[in-house]
Amino acid sequence: MIIDCHGHFTSTPPQVGEFRKRQVAEFQKTGRALQDTGPVVSDEEIRFGIDNNQMVKMRERGVDLTIFSPRAIGMDHHFGDEETNVIWAKYNNELIDRVCKLYPGYFVGACQLPQAAGVAPRGKVFDELDRCVKDYGFVGANINPDPSGGNWSDPPLWDRKWWYPLYEKLVELDVPAMIHVSGSCNPHFNAVGTHYINGDTTAFVQFMTSDILKDFPTLKFIIPHGGGAAPYHWGRYRGIAQDMGLPTLEDRLLKNVFFDTCVYHQPGIDLLLKVVPKANILFASETVGAVQGIDPRTGFYYDDTHRYIEASAEATVAEKKQIYETNVLGVYPRLRAHPKCKSLE
Repeated sequence: MIIDCHGHFTSTPPQVGEFRKRQVAEFQKTGRALQDTGPVVSDEEIRFGIDNNQMVKMRERGVDLTIFSPRAIGMDHHFGDEETNVIWAKYNNELIDRVCKLYPGYFVGACQLPQAAGVAPRGKVFDELDRCVKDYGFVGANINPDPSGGNWSDPPLWDRKWWYPLYEKLVELDVPAMIHVSGSCNPHFNAVGTHYINGDTTAFVQFMTSDILKDFPTLKFIIPHGGGAAPYHWGRYRGIAQDMGLPTLEDRLLKNVFFDTCVYHQPGIDLLLKVVPKANILFASETVGAVQGIDPRTGFYYDDTHRYIEASAEATVAEKKQIYETNVLGVYPRLRAHPKCKSLE
C-alpha cells in the first residue's frame, strides 16, 4: 500500500479563492472581519476538481490513500486578523471534510489552523483543532512557523509561552504536525521556491537547538519537501550540534522529526534516502502542488516521487515498503483506524 502524507486541495472551484480576496479586501479597508461564512460549493464542483486532478495522478502512480489538507499557499495567515482567519480556516477545513466523505477510500483529512501574525495560537486555534480531529476525524494538522509570511516576526518554535500550549494540545489529541509555511509577502522570498525551503530548514534547526522534543517526547513533526536543506547539509548540522555540546542528531531529533519525499529529481531522492534513516522518511508527492510540469530530461512529471523511489538503489524493497506505509502509520496514530489501514499493522 502507498500512503501519501502530503496532499493539498489545490483544485477548488474559483469562488473559494474569490472569497479570500473579499475577506482580505474587507479587512484592509475596515480593519474588521468580513461577516460572511463563504460561498456555496456543490458536490459536483468538488468532484470535478478531484476527479480531474488528484484522482488521476493517484491512479496513474498507484497511490492508495492521501492525507489531504487545504491549499498551503492559500492558508494566507499573513493577511487578516484572527477572526478573519478563523472563518477562512473553518471554510477550508469543511471542504476537506467533504472531500473525505465523498472519497472515503482515498482521502483522510489534516487541518489548517486559524493562525494570525502576532497572535499566539490559543483558544480559537485549539477549538478548530478539536473540531477537525473530534468531529471530522482528521489525523493531523499543519503548523505555520511564520504566520507573518516571510518576515519571521513571531517568536521561534522553541518559545515556551508562545508555542508550548499548542504542542500540549497536539499531544492531548495524539496528532502530529506538519511544519508548513504559507505564502510570502516578502519580495526576497518566492513562496514555493524559497520561503517553503526556508521554513523547513528553519524548523529543523530550531528543533535541533532547543528542548522542544525533550519537553514533548511523544510529539511528532513532519518537515516537508525532503526536510529543506537539512539532508544536503547533514554534516553541517551534525557538526553544529557537536560544537554546541548537543547529543547527536539521531538521539536529539529522529525519534520525533520525520521528512517527506517531496523532492523532484532522482539525485535528490537518492541523497535523501542515503543520508536520512529510512525510518524517518514518509512517502509524499504534494500532488497536485507547487511543481506540475513534465521534466523534459525524463519525459515524466517532476512530482512523480513514486517513480524516483522505485528507481533508487539507496533503499531495499523492505525499506521502500516502510517508506510507503509503515512509517506513516507510526507517525499518524489516528490513521490506523482508517479501513484501508486496519490490516496493515
